[in-house]
Amino acid sequence: MFALLIASLLSTTVSLCHGACSEVDSDTEAVAGKGFKLGCISCKMRPEVEASATVDWYFKAKGEADYAHIYNYNEEGPHIVDERFEDRVDWNGSKRSQDIQDASIYVFNVTFNDSGTYRCFFHRLLTYEFYEYQTVVSKLVHLKVVAKATRGTASIVSEVMMYVSIIGLQAWLYIEMVYCFRKISAAGEEAIRESANAEYLAIASESKDNCAGVQVAE
Repeated sequence: MFALLIASLLSTTVSLCHGACSEVDSDTEAVAGKGFKLGCISCKMRPEVEASATVDWYFKAKGEADYAHIYNYNEEGPHIVDERFEDRVDWNGSKRSQDIQDASIYVFNVTFNDSGTYRCFFHRLLTYEFYEYQTVVSKLVHLKVVAKATRGTASIVSEVMMYVSIIGLQAWLYIEMVYCFRKISAAGEEAIRESANAEYLAIASESKDNCAGVQVAE
């Protein structure tokens, strides 16, 4: 039983590591004529809660006042809404799951007309034991298209923060694993002691009954 508990803990920890989510800001500078990933990540506060989500992307070109709906992703798959992005956008987010936490898209053959503000929306449905809860989360990406690539400070800081977040998350998972291992180990040892005490009392009681039987027989 104790070994099974340890195996279950290790399995849970491994699954958490694989399902780890870290919110990283998107790059904001694209090179004309090349591809570019528009990043959009929204992690659930409680990973153990079941959820499903749909995603919508909107675009406001430089100099325009209103946002235009350009892309949608739901349980049926991706849909390009704006003809300006027809055959130029591909889904680059969460795959094989309706529990979408990464809603990134990839834009092919970026043009200067793609400069502007992009906004992605997560329409998330959280499923609890007795009820469901709907949330909406949005992220902004201010994209600048240039003729030649330049790596800005924001990009460097974003990359550093991503690695710091990953290392911090892994450290937290390791601490949780050690804590749970010790807790389960202590519980296992206590159960063994209780079992030994119960067995000792049973033997003592049986010996007492046997002695009483011998006295009656005499």
